[in-house]
Amino acid sequence: MSLKLIEYAEIQKTLLCKEGLHIGGTKDDIEIGGLDNPIVRDPLTKVPYIPGSSLKGKLRSILEYAEGKISDNGDPHGCEDPKCLICLIFGAHGKLTRFVGPSRMIVRDAHLTEPSLKRLTEGLESGTLYTGLKQEVSINRKTGKASQAGPRTIEFVPAGTEFALHITIRIFDIDNKSQILSFVEEGLKRLGKDSLGGSGTRGYGWVEVKDLKTE
Repeated sequence: MSLKLIEYAEIQKTLLCKEGLHIGGTKDDIEIGGLDNPIVRDPLTKVPYIPGSSLKGKLRSILEYAEGKISDNGDPHGCEDPKCLICLIFGAHGKLTRFVGPSRMIVRDAHLTEPSLKRLTEGLESGTLYTGLKQEVSINRKTGKASQAGPRTIEFVPAGTEFALHITIRIFDIDNKSQILSFVEEGLKRLGKDSLGGSGTRGYGWVEVKDLKTE
């Protein structure tokens, strides 16, 4: 199949953290007594950011659930249906046959907006290094006491922080542009009702994509 690239559609929004956001990073440099659950940071500046892979993976998962396309083994959805928007936009997982060409969605890493970077930089005077820390413990169901394993320290980006969201959609000559953009926007709306990152059922990861059309 021969495809012709017609245009690039750009989606540029602001992603607001309504609660603390935890997207896990590496613990390779953590010393004894350090954080149990650090967040992902730029390796040079140490400034927090949201990886494009995390955003794209979450949007795909949300829309797979919305479409009833969660596989039995938990793998991302993949099929040969030419009408499947999941495979069209995100790519047909595990399929060698690219019947509709490359995935349409390119999700950039989301970096702090200038006001949020300034706000968090001012907080460096307190030694927080752009983030907050929270200790959590597991409670023994019989005794009601904290587990002997001790508390675990979770690092998070504080509520009120904003990131610049940038998504590029490749539109080919066989595509229905409005249908694709509507489907992506539906995923962004659902993201605000779900959670992003880890520990979403424990109060983390409530985000909102600002300036979306609401019903």
